[in-house]
Amino acid sequence: MANDNSPKLAVLIDADNAQAAIVDGLLAEVAKYGTAHVKRAYGDWTGTSLRGWKDQLLAQSIQPIQQFSYTVGKNATDSAMIIDAMDLLYTERFDGFCIVSSDSDFTRLASRIRESGLTVYGFGERKTPKPFVAACDKFIYTENLREPVEIAPLSPAAVESPALLLNAAQLRGDSSLMNLIRAAVEAASGDDGWAPLAAVGHIVTKQRSDFDPRSYGYPKLGGLVTAIGLFDIDRRDSGDGKPAIIWIRDKRRRKPIAE
Repeated sequence: MANDNSPKLAVLIDADNAQAAIVDGLLAEVAKYGTAHVKRAYGDWTGTSLRGWKDQLLAQSIQPIQQFSYTVGKNATDSAMIIDAMDLLYTERFDGFCIVSSDSDFTRLASRIRESGLTVYGFGERKTPKPFVAACDKFIYTENLREPVEIAPLSPAAVESPALLLNAAQLRGDSSLMNLIRAAVEAASGDDGWAPLAAVGHIVTKQRSDFDPRSYGYPKLGGLVTAIGLFDIDRRDSGDGKPAIIWIRDKRRRKPIAE
């Protein structure tokens, strides 16, 4: 049962610009951030180009919004989405918006919604222009939402270190990634250098809205940090039967052992 206190979200999909294959993963991802009270997909449903969407609309209870292409070369779908988004914003019923498109035309819309104090989650392909990515509180690449290809079962050892994941050397060689995580750990840490992993993840997302461990082959930030091998990991019991809290520390912050 959905939590009545979960954030109320409006999901607006540019069907002309997104693939129907992402819908299951998209809505599962949206559910992490709140409850989708509005789900609309915009496009010209009289043509054949959106045929793949029609089954998904019915199965996922997504409302199709018809928008004719009045002029060649002009994207009327974007305009319709922007107008509807502003109408929904003015109702003051929502806590956030999910904008599904790889089009930079939604950059100003995302900024405007955030100016009103609401959260914006963007969803698009890796080709999405950086201004739109940066305008969102969090941006999720849709390539990370597709169902993985079924392969033969792996051995326990292979599961722990899959060949398809970026290895420690590759991760350490990504200076942008290393600087991002190290700076976040430092910002979230106390005098002893230890920082809660959740706080680190929050800071990282604030610094780079499109950060996602799945882009490096790891489903969670903890797995990515562990794979890098340059951070100490400590799981601390929080008591009262609650899950343990993961803390991390840059190994360079270790105190030297006195001789």
